[in-house]
Amino acid sequence: MKKYQLIYADPPWQYRDKAHAGKRGACYKYPVMSLDDIMVLPVGELAADDCLLAMWWVPPMPKEALAVVEAWGFQLKTMKGFTWHKLTKHGKSHFGMGHWTRANTEDCLFATKGKPKRVSASVRQFVEAQIREHSRKPDEVRDRLVELMGNVPRIELFARQQTGGWDVWGNEVESDIDMPKEADPA
Repeated sequence: MKKYQLIYADPPWQYRDKAHAGKRGACYKYPVMSLDDIMVLPVGELAADDCLLAMWWVPPMPKEALAVVEAWGFQLKTMKGFTWHKLTKHGKSHFGMGHWTRANTEDCLFATKGKPKRVSASVRQFVEAQIREHSRKPDEVRDRLVELMGNVPRIELFARQQTGGWDVWGNEVESDIDMPKEADPA
């Protein structure tokens, strides 16, 4: 099995709050996975001895995100590797849903296996980009990860598109590796 020094993941989290009103919840947009189903994916087997995991997580579920990191065999470095400030198509700050405050940012944590090498110290945490389809992250983040880690073997899990230089796995792309596909909607 091919090993990767950079694993980029955006798991399809199954929220405790399904946002049934107006069918706004993630489960109405794409197939989601239970925490148990995410945790048992053999992501650790894809990791090289020295690997960075960059994983998007949802604010109401930090403990669950940490459980996934541990289950996949990584150690948390920061819950805020990247913070994406969402902009509308008109360049204004997005006014999203939220549990206590109106959400207009998302975070991507960094966790490691072994001692991956950072090749650039100039990569900034803050990303400001327009929102697109539900939960689709800015393409710029992939570029920043390559700048941070260099041209290393890399894969995007739960990918929505093919991206040059990246292997991909997900139910919306032709996958480069064999792994169980995302579960049916809950």
